Amino acid sequence: MIAEKKKVTKDSIIGDVIKTVPGAREVVQKYFGNGCFTCPGINMESISFGSMMHNLDPQKIVDEINALEG
Repeated sequence: MIAEKKKVTKDSIIGDVIKTVPGAREVVQKYFGNGCFTCPGINMESISFGSMMHNLDPQKIVDEINALEG
């Protein structure tokens, strides 16, 4: 049986996404920069929160991450 992948949403925690989705680290770096990787908030903050802090559309980031495994 093939395990169904869990879709990333705007409420997904950035740190969890980086750990579980191959290629997501590059997408996060593209939109949020390198600062995310040294920020302790990465394990508590959602894609939506990070997007708000960087004045970005969270759906664009979510769609790009979900397309990685497509």
